[in-house]
Amino acid sequence: MHNSFIKHGVLALILAATAGAASAHRPWMLPSATIVENKDAWVMIDGAVSEGLFDFDHMPLRMNGVTVTAPDGTTAPAPEAVTGKMRSSVDIPLPKEGTYRIALVSNNAMGSYKVGNEVKRFRGSEADFAKQVPAGALDVRKTLTHQRIETFVTAHKTSDGALKPTNTGLEMVPLTHPNDLRANETVRVRFLLDGKPLPNLPFSLVPGGVRYRGVAGEIRLTTDAKGEASFKLPSANMYWMNAAYPPNPGKGPAPEDGPAETRRYAYTATLEALPE
Repeated sequence: MHNSFIKHGVLALILAATAGAASAHRPWMLPSATIVENKDAWVMIDGAVSEGLFDFDHMPLRMNGVTVTAPDGTTAPAPEAVTGKMRSSVDIPLPKEGTYRIALVSNNAMGSYKVGNEVKRFRGSEADFAKQVPAGALDVRKTLTHQRIETFVTAHKTSDGALKPTNTGLEMVPLTHPNDLRANETVRVRFLLDGKPLPNLPFSLVPGGVRYRGVAGEIRLTTDAKGEASFKLPSANMYWMNAAYPPNPGKGPAPEDGPAETRRYAYTATLEALPE
């Protein structure tokens, strides 16, 4: 259990640090297809943390807790994932016609506190942090990270039921259907923080195949006063979308000098742009 908390805490740091980063270890989930037309519809989702998109070159993404939101808006746990040395994989049935949201959402805590003259540190869940800190502890400081990693898959025909926001944490609301994106056609999105539009939020998209280009090819954008943005994707590809709030969490004061509680939010999605 302790090792699992450490891995989730490390992922929290990665997510918080990668918004707008041209070269970093990035967490992602990659579907075997974004549009499935087989009668017996299934999709395989691979998950990893890697430097090259979408290469298995670093470590698997721990996919315990992945959920599937069906076309009718109901959400259920995904089947159990298989975790290897470099990636995790899960096969997901798509029994209903329409669009599915596949998401990994987690809340993690990192912090420190003093017992006498000894500084103790913690990384794990927010609930366990509250249980671990003893009565009378001094200089209690914690950073809470809410993170969402997701992708979208359609069986036969697109729908909107799975695309409604949860109004919790940092979210991207597709104003253009995420499985109907075309190269050089306008894409519109809206970002929300706890259900409210988030203006002036920087976010970025990086196309896959970095190793073959030699450059990241990062597209940097910012939301308008309504929390919305319009843009065009330059070519057909899988794209990694990333945003964090606050936008530069690593540039604040050291934990021991900062506020007693800090909240950070991270969002990533894998989207596919099809040819024109």
